[in-house]
Amino acid sequence: MGLAPRHAARLSILAGIGAVSVAMAGCQPASDGPTLQEAPPATYDGVETRLLDEDLVNFRAQMTGVATRADLDAYARCAAAQYTLIRGYSFARHVRTTITEEGGVWAADAVYTISPDLPRGLQTLEAEVVTADCAEQGIPTV
Repeated sequence: MGLAPRHAARLSILAGIGAVSVAMAGCQPASDGPTLQEAPPATYDGVETRLLDEDLVNFRAQMTGVATRADLDAYARCAAAQYTLIRGYSFARHVRTTITEEGGVWAADAVYTISPDLPRGLQTLEAEVVTADCAEQGIPTV
């Protein structure tokens, strides 16, 4: 007893789909290492603060698992904002930041001036606003 032509055509199509699926399974790209989902999360390894002058402060921040240089820069900025509040000031101005990486450990050497009044310059920050933003983003402060 043979299959009706309609059923034979369905079986042929299903067999073809199965063959294509098996062939496509062999075409998956090989993994070249960890993906973004597998990468370890960034860790905040601490900040060392040094008062260079009455209103000039050096922050040395360290992280591992950094996705971008901006991550480390944000960590140093958050430390500067919190330190500004601790000293009883309201504003800070970015002077410079140097970022290095060695063996997966990233370090920022940042310098800020702190002041009670809005300083001149383009790279100023209002400490309370920045500190609140850091807390919202989960970036630790001093």
